[in-house]
Amino acid sequence: MELKRSLLPESELPAEWYNLLADLPEPLPPPIHPLTKEPLDPAALERIFAKELIRQEVSQERWIGIPDEVRRVYALWRPTPLVRARNLEKALKTPARIYFKDESHSPPGSHKPNTAVAQAYYNKIQGIRRLSTETGAGQWGSSLAFACSFFGLECKVYMVKVSYQQKPYRRVMMQLWGGNVTPSPSEETECGRKILASDPNCPGSLGIAISEAVEVALKNDDTNYTLGSVLNHVMLHQTVIGLEAEKQMKEFGDWPDVVIGCVGGGSNFAGLAFPFLRHKLAGKEMRFVAAEPKACPSLTRGVYRYDFGDTSMLTPLLKMHTLGHSFVPAGIHAGGLRYHGMAPMVSFAVKLGLVEAVALHQRECFEAARLFATTEGIIPAPETSHAVRAAIIEALKCKETGEEKCILFNLSGHGICDLGAYERYLAGELEDYELPQGQIDQALAELPAVE
Repeated sequence: MELKRSLLPESELPAEWYNLLADLPEPLPPPIHPLTKEPLDPAALERIFAKELIRQEVSQERWIGIPDEVRRVYALWRPTPLVRARNLEKALKTPARIYFKDESHSPPGSHKPNTAVAQAYYNKIQGIRRLSTETGAGQWGSSLAFACSFFGLECKVYMVKVSYQQKPYRRVMMQLWGGNVTPSPSEETECGRKILASDPNCPGSLGIAISEAVEVALKNDDTNYTLGSVLNHVMLHQTVIGLEAEKQMKEFGDWPDVVIGCVGGGSNFAGLAFPFLRHKLAGKEMRFVAAEPKACPSLTRGVYRYDFGDTSMLTPLLKMHTLGHSFVPAGIHAGGLRYHGMAPMVSFAVKLGLVEAVALHQRECFEAARLFATTEGIIPAPETSHAVRAAIIEALKCKETGEEKCILFNLSGHGICDLGAYERYLAGELEDYELPQGQIDQALAELPAVE
């Protein structure tokens, strides 16, 4: 019988994270202070971030050790399987070989705990009592609540209002793990009240939820802020995905020609892709594809500029692909991909030509998810369906050309808590939404001026 799944033993759980910053051909543009427009002193971040996370944010070390306490929690679900999607290949009649790294095995059902556990640990040993954060679809919020429960921390989550309404079971997961969840924008913060005063029906955005969570951290000495994507240390923690996948591809006796992940802030894509990118930088021929929604196309239609990470302009300026910090996206069901910006490291990789970007419509992704569910048995999260669709597109190209390429994608999470979205899809109620250029131009006009 041909090998279907690679299941590494617990002893193969990575002992170090991989830092792509050590191997990039050019330095990553630094964060900028919003007032001085000078490179930010990392010490300025200590007001809301754990010191060790700040150190990792700017580190140029290639390998950074994973604490034993973090690995012990990882071992609840890691290493995760690498699966050959033979049934999908057969359904597509493609000569391509398709593999997926199955991150749905974590307790919250996604890749997000890889960084949530690390962030909770570093805050705990620093003596922090509570963590505040934002969440879109709820995968990050539920992961942080899960991690906080292991380290005895309180967890405050601002959940984008449209997702709070669409995904009640994600909220329940957070609450079961002890999280306090509020729909954003809210009346609990100054920035939330200001936004509601101008737009009482505002559906919310990740940028707004970040503003609320950062404000709470700034006003409470016992509270630190945590971010589930975008920042360098988050990309770092997620590399356990790709490091495991490297070993598992060798177990199959195969190697990817194309590596794919969905992108909103960039964390699950980076987690799979960055360890493989070091081989491309060393001269190996490989392609990397980042799949985003057409309703929030930061890589394909945004600009590469310095911008705020949040709507209320409380954060440092990051150089990234952005649609503008004031941008409020449409309420598509891939809530985790509704962010105005992209991780600086992912953005830089796109700028350097190391990574390609593709934008996809909502319905074609749900169609791909349905095919995947009926062939491989797993219902993907709406976010993950973008990676599934991108992998199918690559496989169908191989069908046309006859090429026997190896395609690897990250199944970043399951969609069991997203069945309301699938119900709408099956009823024919989902609509495709492509962002009008005027809306992009309006948000981009508000970008800060940085030379």
